[in-house]
Amino acid sequence: MVTDENAIPIRVLIVDDSAVARWMIHSVLDAEPDIVVAGTANNGIQALDRLTTIDPDLVILDVEMPEMDGIEALKHIRRGRPDLPVLMFSTLTEKSAATTLEALALGATDYVTKPHKEGGREQAIEAVRSQLVPRIRALARPSPNLGEYVHRIPHEAPSPGPAPARPPGWRAHRPSRIDAILIGASTGGPNALAEVIPLLPASIPAPVFIVQHMPPVFTQMLADRLNNQSALRVLESSPSMRVATGNVYIAQGGVHMVVRRSGAGVLVDADDGPPEHSVKPAVDVLFRSAVDVWGGNLLAVILTGMGEDGLQGCQAVVAAGGVVLAQDASTSLVWGMPGAVTRAGLPAEILPIGDIAGAIARMCLTSAHRVTT
Repeated sequence: MVTDENAIPIRVLIVDDSAVARWMIHSVLDAEPDIVVAGTANNGIQALDRLTTIDPDLVILDVEMPEMDGIEALKHIRRGRPDLPVLMFSTLTEKSAATTLEALALGATDYVTKPHKEGGREQAIEAVRSQLVPRIRALARPSPNLGEYVHRIPHEAPSPGPAPARPPGWRAHRPSRIDAILIGASTGGPNALAEVIPLLPASIPAPVFIVQHMPPVFTQMLADRLNNQSALRVLESSPSMRVATGNVYIAQGGVHMVVRRSGAGVLVDADDGPPEHSVKPAVDVLFRSAVDVWGGNLLAVILTGMGEDGLQGCQAVVAAGGVVLAQDASTSLVWGMPGAVTRAGLPAEILPIGDIAGAIARMCLTSAHRVTT
């Protein structure tokens, strides 16, 4: 229900050339008392015209449209409304995934995937609802609770203040060496990863494992994009892939990524267990498996994202003697995941996104030097 503080509903503009898609989104949002459809448009040109008369709080923007597609419309929107949340609405295809990642790099706030055609109407509506509604609330109406703080204007919004105080007895763990680097991210993660992975030096003495909440196809496109920008080799994970220093492994969408011992080495594997925190892959699943393999010789990093996935995994890392870094609120798109870890008193450092790659390198190289000298 709409609270007194948020009595005015969130006004949404739907932009899609498909009448079926517009109807489906409309049906989902009509059921939410704090969200209203302020208008619809069939293409980017109509969308730009509607913006001047509707003044929405958020735009849902299709990727592929005639006359003016989502990318061109996004460029125009960002020039005039840099702070307006824009959710891309994309299909699960390689072309759409690549275009969606381009849109995120150009300033789109997040994305939602269209449901599979083989599903029924009710299943499709529920799939859209589960993705769309939480994002609209988090992105269009920042919560006063820092657990879901939204940084709507990158690199311009002021910091919301110091992080919550750490509980009594807190101490920063420093393992004697770092055997693996674990990274978890969700909403805003693709852009955050683009500010971290390309800055990691080739000399990093440990493999890197990333869980980014993304569907199949998108994770392969993300891996390819980061690989083209990085000194390290970035791969989408696959079962029985042998772990090697100098590689970055991104969890494949739709399955959990785990690591396991195999003789003297370590393999990446897939776990088709149930979703955790309503997501698959989940950060917690990877982190738990890494503790089983490497104990506390781990560096865990939690980046921007909604929810609390990664909290239990970081608790396991710290309990084993590992170290945790968290992205700060002022550079997070949504300070849900890093906020949960911070409120639990787990991070050794809470850093802006621009400082995280340097901190990873510093901690890894310092630990390696300490062991070998």
